[in-house]
Parts: sequence; structure tokens; C-alpha cells
Amino acid sequence: MKQYFKNYFRNFDYGLLFVYISLMLFGLVMIYSASIWVSIVHFDEDPDHYYKRQLINICMAFCLFLAAVIFPYKRFADKKILGLLFALMVFLEVTLILIGNEVNGARSWIDFGVMNFQPSEFAKLFIIIYFAGTFYRKSVHKGSMQLLSFEDVTPPLVMWLFIVLVVGFETDLGALAIIVCIAMSVVIASGVKGKTLQRIFGLLSVLGVIGAIGILIFKWDTVFNSSRRGRITSYLDPFSDPLNSGYHVINGYYAIGAGGLEGRGLGQSIQKLGYVPEPQTDFIMAIIAEELGVVGVSIVIFGLGFIVMRGFYVAMKTKDPLARMLAAGISTWIGTQTFINLGGLSGIIPLTGVTLPFISYGGTSILLLSIAMGILINVSTHYKLEKRK
Repeated sequence: MKQYFKNYFRNFDYGLLFVYISLMLFGLVMIYSASIWVSIVHFDEDPDHYYKRQLINICMAFCLFLAAVIFPYKRFADKKILGLLFALMVFLEVTLILIGNEVNGARSWIDFGVMNFQPSEFAKLFIIIYFAGTFYRKSVHKGSMQLLSFEDVTPPLVMWLFIVLVVGFETDLGALAIIVCIAMSVVIASGVKGKTLQRIFGLLSVLGVIGAIGILIFKWDTVFNSSRRGRITSYLDPFSDPLNSGYHVINGYYAIGAGGLEGRGLGQSIQKLGYVPEPQTDFIMAIIAEELGVVGVSIVIFGLGFIVMRGFYVAMKTKDPLARMLAAGISTWIGTQTFINLGGLSGIIPLTGVTLPFISYGGTSILLLSIAMGILINVSTHYKLEKRK
């Protein structure tokens, strides 16, 4: 055991560890800067209210991260662990349906008293582990991923459909897009034969269309409420209604444009003083751009880009199909969520209210992303051990 840990930490992926910690600490500083006005004026709290809460979140997240780093990732294919995660996912989704809270037009939070929990964040990690673990178990039984039939991979698809429908009826469209992309990436990375892959994507497409029609029929008023219509209008032309639907988007542009190369200086943002919504979460990159300029934005983009590219590199190089699926799913999660956040901020896509990984304020997000990072570093370290052998 001593020799195992010696070899493990000798081959540890310290690059990913450094970037992960750096992004969290950088985000903590920016949350403090971005949230001072909101804390005092909106909530009558101390100026460091969000900073203190996020610091607690980060401490808890780092403990979970260390557990995920040490935990043997092969155990994610154990039937008992998959069953436990399955039961927890069903419990969270049913609880959300029964007593979920609505925030910003989306019924996506459960109030557990101690903290608010967002099941859709857990669903992202669950889909990765459940798909990867189930596919891997089936491949061990059959002898190869190439021998998996369409019937072998049907159970995870049914669970995926259940999650998509629940998240869809929450009208949390940003989380829904991420969950769909994660499922597709894990299936592609699994290595199933082309014919099976075609049938899987054919089924996913049909189920997706049916689910979308059902959501539109039963949730038409929620999906196309005034807030969401305003987001579409502001995406198409924010300057057509600069004082209403386009107000926040335009002020986000002002923040980005005012930063220049080096920014106004840390703490000197003007747009965080009530001009942009949720400056500590959805619009935190706009505040980073205004205060730290291109330099600050580059730190975040290069850091997140490094994590995503490193994850995909490990997924392509490792010979272990379970490691490949886990690495591909986690990289897709972080990459897609980053794109949706920055895409909404820059006007490439409509705003969806998705946080920026490791940077934005949020307990559920940082806790589950930290577990995912622990798994990714675990997989990467085992790949380096495998390569050395």
C-alpha cells in the first residue's frame, strides 16, 4: 500500500491540481469584489457576505475533491455504488417535483434548511458516472465494448430520459443542454460499434423531439414567459429595447468594453453597482473583464481551457474504457458550461443563467465540480502510471 501511494503521488497530475486551486481562489477574490454592492444594498448584509459563504463552500468542496482523488475510480462500476447513486438521483428529482423552489423562472432548487441544493448539478455528475459505469460493466460481461448491443445500453438511456424530462419541466434550459451534451460525449467515448451508436443517437433524437413537444405543450407559458421572451429579444437585438429586455445584456457589453487590456483595477467596476444582474454568478466574467481587462479574462479562459483539453487528451490516450468515458464526460461538462456562460454574456447564444465553472458563486456547483475534478485527476494520474508501466 505504501509503495502504491508513493507511485501514485509521484505520477500525480499536479498541473490540473494547480489550475483547479488557482481558479477557485481567483474566483473567490472576484466574488468578493463583484458582490459587495449586492450584499449591502439588496440583502442588507455585510460586504463580505458572499465571500464568507463561498469560502465555506470551497473548504467543503476541497474535502470532497481529496476524497475523489483517493477513491479508486474503478469502483464507480460497482453495482452497489451505481445503485446508490441511482436511488439518490431519483430521490432528488422526486423531491424537487414535490417541494422544489422556483428561482429566476426555473423550478430547480430544493431547500434542505442548511443549504439550497440544485439536483440538475448532481444530474450532470450522475449521468457521467452512471453511463460510464453501466457501459463498462456490460463490456466486462461481454468481453469488449464492441460487443455491446443496443439492448445492453438501453437502461442508462431510460434513466437519461427521466432526468431530461424532469429538468425540462423545471425549464432549466441551460442545464438541460449540458446534460444532453454530456450523455452524447460519454456514448461516443464508450467505443461501441458504429451500428449501435447510430441506433442510440436515433433513439435519443426521437426521445428528444417527443420530450420537447411534451414540454412545449405542458409548459408553454413557462418556457415562453415574458422573461424568456425578453432573453430571445435581447439576443437578437439588445439595442431594440435598451431600457427593458436588452438592459442587462447591454450593460454587460459596457463592462467588457470598458476593461480594455488591463481593466479599471480590482474593485473598481461600475457595472456591478446594480447595472448587471447576479454579478457574482452569471455575469461574473463581465466584472472580471471590466476590472482586470483582457489579462483577467485570459487567466480564466486559459485555465478552463487547460482543464478541458487535458481531460480530452487523457480520454483519447488511455486504454481503459471506464477512464476514457469519465474523462470525456467531465471535460464535456466543464467545456459546455463555460461556452454557454460566455456565449450568453457575449451575445453568441441567448442568456440561460448558467454559472462559470470554479469562478461563479454557488455551493452546489463548486461542490460537484470539485468531485468531478478529483475524478479527472484520479483518472489522469492512473493514465500516467499506465503509461510509465
